[in-house]
Amino acid sequence: MGHFSAKTLLALFVTSVIGVQASKSSVPDTFPILLACNSEPSFFSCENTTPVKNACCSPTPGGLVLLTQFWSTYTGLEKKGQKLPKGSWTIHGLWPDNCDGSYEQYCDLSRQYDPVPSPANFPNGTVIPTWTGPGVDTFIKKFGREGLLKYMNTYWINQGAPNADLWAHEFSKHATCTSTFDLTCYGSSYKKHQDVVNYYDAAIRANHLYPTFDILAASGIVPSNKTSYTLDQLEIALTSQIGATPYLGCRNNGTVLSELWYFNHVLGTEQYGTYKPVKSTTTSSCSRTAPIWYYERSKGSQEEVRK
Repeated sequence: MGHFSAKTLLALFVTSVIGVQASKSSVPDTFPILLACNSEPSFFSCENTTPVKNACCSPTPGGLVLLTQFWSTYTGLEKKGQKLPKGSWTIHGLWPDNCDGSYEQYCDLSRQYDPVPSPANFPNGTVIPTWTGPGVDTFIKKFGREGLLKYMNTYWINQGAPNADLWAHEFSKHATCTSTFDLTCYGSSYKKHQDVVNYYDAAIRANHLYPTFDILAASGIVPSNKTSYTLDQLEIALTSQIGATPYLGCRNNGTVLSELWYFNHVLGTEQYGTYKPVKSTTTSSCSRTAPIWYYERSKGSQEEVRK
């Protein structure tokens, strides 16, 4: 065996250390296997004229895809550091409605991670089991996605309960009814909870398409405790930029703006496809005649963030 110089030995040692560190820091993939979709016809969901052959390639039957957002003025957990992002609405979820506006929920109880299922029962009376295991935030950590977790704790905020409870609810109730998140779509190399992380990535990607706060602000509509707006003003501001009227949700007898649902048809998968805005199939719960209040956040309930 030949002799190595000190410089060569040092280089080999450094290379070995880098290799070990790289293997420790590698982040597992979470994407589905979509190779078979390359030979399938392309179409927007809910617009196909023939049955979908491969449900991993297009959301079916839940092809009316809703990206939903909240406007909350407080979290109730400010003392624990759970605050709202300044200058931004927050994520509610990504939902697979059927093309006629109806929807399914909690479609796979083997992937039910919701600690407080809502509803608690199916229409036939069957109880939806309560999840008592670890929070879905631990699933994200196991995939090494600390950056994703930080983003979700900034922009996907719950009210009155930990953020992870909301994330678990959204996945369990909605993603399990979305065909492109079915376990079969991930193939034989599927890693437990890969679909959960993939759903959160998809929801965030869709949310980036709809910067509600900025769209409204660009039309002079900003949170205020002194100035109210009309539903027409809100809808026109949003529709002028999106191309379709979303659902605006209001509480307090239709006078306090609290949520938005953006309806879409999707070319491809919910994860990576092209979203095409379509008109809401749900009538707004906001008043057509009374003033609409888009209230400011409560003092101490929001924090500065970088978008």
